[in-house]
Amino acid sequence: MVSKIAPPARRLFLRCIAVALLGAQWFMSPVAVAAENTNAKALVGGTLIDGFGGPPLQDSVILIKGERITAVGRVGELEVPDGARVILTEGMSVLPGLWDMHVHLMINGHADYEHWDKTYPDRFADVIMPASAHQLLLAGVTSARDLGAPLEDSIRVRDAVNSGEIPGPTLYVSGPFIQKEPYPGTEAFRWGVDGERDARAKVRRLAEAGVDVIKLIDQDQMTMEEVEAVVDEAHRQKLMVVAHSHRPEEILRGLAAGADNFEHTGLATAPEYPEEVMRAIKARTAQMNLGPLYWTPTIEGLFNYEYVRDNPEALDDTSWHLGLPNDIIEDIDASIEHPGQLPYFQITPARRPTLMRKFDQLREAGVVMLIGTDSGIPMKFHSQSTWHELDVWVNRLGVEPMEAIRSATYWPSVAMKVDDEVGTVTPGKYADIIAVRGDVLRYISLLQDVDIVVKRGRRYK
Repeated sequence: MVSKIAPPARRLFLRCIAVALLGAQWFMSPVAVAAENTNAKALVGGTLIDGFGGPPLQDSVILIKGERITAVGRVGELEVPDGARVILTEGMSVLPGLWDMHVHLMINGHADYEHWDKTYPDRFADVIMPASAHQLLLAGVTSARDLGAPLEDSIRVRDAVNSGEIPGPTLYVSGPFIQKEPYPGTEAFRWGVDGERDARAKVRRLAEAGVDVIKLIDQDQMTMEEVEAVVDEAHRQKLMVVAHSHRPEEILRGLAAGADNFEHTGLATAPEYPEEVMRAIKARTAQMNLGPLYWTPTIEGLFNYEYVRDNPEALDDTSWHLGLPNDIIEDIDASIEHPGQLPYFQITPARRPTLMRKFDQLREAGVVMLIGTDSGIPMKFHSQSTWHELDVWVNRLGVEPMEAIRSATYWPSVAMKVDDEVGTVTPGKYADIIAVRGDVLRYISLLQDVDIVVKRGRRYK
């Protein structure tokens, strides 16, 4: 057990117990890490950023029993129980597991959606979605929201991950998009609606299947009655509505109907959101009785496209190969062989200069920003997307590191109404914790290489 130690002696003490207590525990094989049980553990020595936004806690001690955190304190003040597995975090930033609020498990960076959707549907649930989930987890993402996939596959993979059968972040899924008409060849994961009654029926079908959220897109192509029916029925089923915001009328209709969370910055090359849209957003954020209006800008894939085009070495990072068979890896590689020629991004250079202004408008209007990445779109891999988004927020858009981290930890848990279980490092909550060498409040890009991943008490990395 750890007795009380004067602060000047803590560093020496920690280095001594590293040899005495850890030994081979620190250098566990991948098999041993995956199989590790959820008995008592103690993360000892690191600087804790707990998710609430207050000053970090140096020389922290976090005690875990089973799936949950039992106590948080400091070296010399909080005793480590005899027999607990000690994991040294000295020299590390320790923080809640990250959330990614906009991922697509059914795709993984391939540049040709039409080819992908025709070629791989029978491999989504068994191969591609599990691989995507595993990659997210090892990147430090312990919770994720999957927005758009065939219904049966979504539920099956979510349940397998959340039961611990396969590794991945705790998943919240929408199943198919709800829109006016599915695009040709996408009917398995895009459902059209024809009238108010059909809109309600589609939402009820998703709710009865067990989805966690409803994703609404192209609502400006629906009648207002259909949009209102989707949102009202979702709320009757106690499901939040996540709505696209690519066009002004999409935003206005979503706000009028009561959508809870908007996705993307949108509006193509327009230099900013028009005043009519901003008035509507500000009117909504002023209604405190309705709670926060959430916005997931998914900005980095657009912001960094030109850099990736001109510096494509990162595309060769083999972290995105994890769990994928060679034929799929080779297919993805071939599709992105010429990054500058991808149709998906041809308008992006004209969009990029508008992104900072739109991002600032949203923040100034009082929305609560959430980290989400659109992970899985062309050249956006699940093993890299989340830290890239955080890096752009901090180093290009001027967001304070603590604010960015809270947008990837605390606020997503509030949005998903699970903040009593996760989102902060707090006694009684699930032990979803990551650690990285160095100070992430100074160097947010350190999150590209997370050293320790603990999800619900089990150490995966």
